[in-house]
Amino acid sequence: MSELIVGWTTVAQKKDAEKIATEIIKSKLAACVQFDGPIYSVYEWKGEIKNESEYRLTIKFPSSNVYKMENWIKKNHPYETPQWVVVDARSVSKDYLSWVNDVTCKS
Repeated sequence: MSELIVGWTTVAQKKDAEKIATEIIKSKLAACVQFDGPIYSVYEWKGEIKNESEYRLTIKFPSSNVYKMENWIKKNHPYETPQWVVVDARSVSKDYLSWVNDVTCKS
């Protein structure tokens, strides 16, 4: 059984968050995608300080899909350089982890 991974990305529009969440679930790469916002991000981009509202997506998926998820984000994300931060879940209930593995593709 694969371990649980949690990944985060952001998008500018709610419709993009909904589309990405739906497509990831349809592709069976992740078991659950949650999004919240707007949140506010301050960052430097191409020499300028930006202050933008965004929607944050939290993506929960099995470790067996870590490279597939990264490639999917690179290919389908609307940003030129999307945020993609991934961490291993330190502690996950056995039932939840079983569900994640049951509803996603296996490598």
